[in-house]
Amino acid sequence: MKLADLPLDELRRRLHQPGLFFRIEPFCVHLHSNLADFPPVLRRLYADYQICETASFADFHISLDRSKGWLRWWRPQVQFWVDNEIPFAPFPADTALPFLEWGLNWCVGQRVHHLLLLHSGALEKNGQAVLLPAWPGSGKSTLCAALNYRGWRLLSDEFALVRPADLAIIPFPRPIPLKNESIAVIRAFAPEAIMGPEFPKTRKGTVAHVRPPRDSVIRSQEPARARWIIFPHFEANAALSLKTLPKERAFLKLAGNSFNYELIGLRGFETVSGLIDSCDCYLLTYSDLEQAITRLNALAAGELTRTDILEFAEE
Repeated sequence: MKLADLPLDELRRRLHQPGLFFRIEPFCVHLHSNLADFPPVLRRLYADYQICETASFADFHISLDRSKGWLRWWRPQVQFWVDNEIPFAPFPADTALPFLEWGLNWCVGQRVHHLLLLHSGALEKNGQAVLLPAWPGSGKSTLCAALNYRGWRLLSDEFALVRPADLAIIPFPRPIPLKNESIAVIRAFAPEAIMGPEFPKTRKGTVAHVRPPRDSVIRSQEPARARWIIFPHFEANAALSLKTLPKERAFLKLAGNSFNYELIGLRGFETVSGLIDSCDCYLLTYSDLEQAITRLNALAAGELTRTDILEFAEE
């Protein structure tokens, strides 16, 4: 059964007591919430995710509940709990979904160390995956959403999960957070995309989430192998540029985009080394999504010529 199959009243009841068990591959999440406005938003964005009817174990036990105390009467807030602990300060009550997404990122970053965690988009096409490592402001999430709605399977937007034993990219598809101007860009680029409400009061400005297409969720137990590592950078009015990146530089940039590279020690070094050795590495500068997707589709199809790829040069 999927979240979309639950009547709203039943979803609200389960969230309140005993809590909803559902899969966000590769994890099982146990989520509790007493927020009246939260269930419709959750069902809209997680409609295709499987409910765990007989779950006896969850990787994360999370609660999103209204904060108590006298402040609740004039400044309502929501508190995030995980395993009966409060890891950070409350958010405004009307930003529950961004709080859940941010809190889930924190849970993964703090606790999932049997995998290499990259701050990277990851998408698959024709059995081969591209990693898009980048820091905030690079246009990574916008590019991920655009590729996802043009035939690429979403593996991840915030976290690329890499299994050290065989370098497999483990799918972790979740709603893609778009910020500020990117929201209107994707609404125009992919009008068929299902989006959640806009949240104007977050620490990153206005945020809205794009629901992954059903295929990306249904196939979330299918790992992929990385073929390309592309570091994207959005630059307004810039000409499209795809440049080769020397592998020694790519290694440093990829390790720098990992959440736990140093923490997992030798496994981190060997995993990053393996990815660099098995992938072609590039820098992508773009301002036009259509041009960027055309170039990446041609790369995936092996149709690029020498004039389409620039040589790396020191700036």
